[in-house]
Amino acid sequence: MKERVEQAINDQIRKEAMSSQFYLSMASWAEGQGLTGTSGFFYKHSDEERFHMLKLIKFINERGGTAIISSLEQPPTDFDSLVSVFEQLLSHEIEVTESINNLVDICLQEKDYTTQNFIQWYVSEQLEEEALARTILDKIRMIGTDKAGLYLFDRDLENSVIQIAPANTATLGE
Repeated sequence: MKERVEQAINDQIRKEAMSSQFYLSMASWAEGQGLTGTSGFFYKHSDEERFHMLKLIKFINERGGTAIISSLEQPPTDFDSLVSVFEQLLSHEIEVTESINNLVDICLQEKDYTTQNFIQWYVSEQLEEEALARTILDKIRMIGTDKAGLYLFDRDLENSVIQIAPANTATLGE
């Protein structure tokens, strides 16, 4: 594995780990607000981000590189509102998409087509992540300050009406 590609993937590993921590912090905040459906959504999302990280770690190691597990910054622990939480979620997912696109670009520059092919899964995943964040944000904005609407929204998340892609651990070694 070329050093530049390995370095870029290791950077992405750190970003996926940060994403997991960020969503875990959001889950904790939502749970403290009595939003059990929202907290469950974020707990699942945190697990999914960890799965993304593990998939990258295994890929580097299987290609003869060295996956690096770096320290992380503490994520925010307090949020202004549910709208703010999901605005930050969307903003974060857009940043991750940019990072994934940069990783694809590095693979193409380095002519590492195997890694570029592997990373295409992340490109598709990010399309889904951004679309989901936008959909949820639109719903929350539509609800506004209607407490009954918020209750129904949270219940829908709890009942998985709005779903995230399941983290299939069987594909971890792919």
